[in-house]
Order: sequence, then C-alpha cells, then structure tokens
Amino acid sequence: MDDLIIRSVHDGDSAGLIALIGNVFREYPGCLLDVDGEFPELRNPAGAARDSDGRWWVAELDGTIVGSVSVSPAEGNAVELRRLYVAAAARRRGLGAHLVRLAESEASHRAASSIFLWTDTRFEDAHRLYERLAYTRAPRVRALNDISNSVEYHYAKDLRV
Repeated sequence: MDDLIIRSVHDGDSAGLIALIGNVFREYPGCLLDVDGEFPELRNPAGAARDSDGRWWVAELDGTIVGSVSVSPAEGNAVELRRLYVAAAARRRGLGAHLVRLAESEASHRAASSIFLWTDTRFEDAHRLYERLAYTRAPRVRALNDISNSVEYHYAKDLRV
C-alpha cells in the first residue's frame, strides 16, 4: 500500500465514507447503515469534525477511501475514538493500527489522559485490534436501539502510562 494517503477529511468525502461504512456494515448480518437517521455527519464530515472540535482522517488508495478514524473531546480529560473503519481489501496490513495510533497521537497532543471508544459487539476483528493495542474492555455495554439493534462494548486506554 505504498500509494496510501492519509489526510484530513473533506466534505467531498461524503460518498466515499458512506460507501466504506456501508460495505463494512454489510459484512455483518443485520447491520444496516441509516445515513440520514443515524449517521448524518457523513453528509458533511469536515463540518461535523469542526463543529465537535474533533479531527477526522481518511485513508485513500488510488482515489478510493479505504479507511477512516476520528476523535472528539469527551468529558473529563478524555478523548473519544470514533469512526474507525477499514475496507476489507485493506485489512491485515497495519492500517487499522496506524489509524488508531493517529487518533492516540491527537489525544496526546490535546493532553488527554485517556482515550475510549464504543464498538459493536459484532465487530470481533476490531476487538482483537483494540486489545492488541492495550485497550481494556469494560464490563458495561450499551444498546443503541437503532435499526441494526446494535449493542456496543466500551474500551478504554490510559494515555498517562
């Protein structure tokens, strides 16, 4: 993936992000992407990042978005890692770990003491990635009551160590 470009998201990336996330969701039975009802930020991603005082990056290969990650400030001295998606064809090459480290670097730049995330219980490959990168799964879960009947695990990592 020598031609991979990682850059800040643009509002013009909307269609590429919708395609990426829609394709990832289709890998899991019952996982549906409702852009306007549940992911409206995909229509204006750069604006959404700016409005939340966050950062959002995409990974692009040959003009196609193959990865995404974002961070947003959270309560306390924490940052939330969000929107980590990697296209199936781009997995197992270190891109997911690279995007997580990019988010962690931004969190450190913001002097955050911790970073956390929520991930669908069906995304087992993502769970293995987070655990390999020293994230700890908390015992609590949350149900989103969305069209996909999503239930999510909570993961966190202390950045002070």
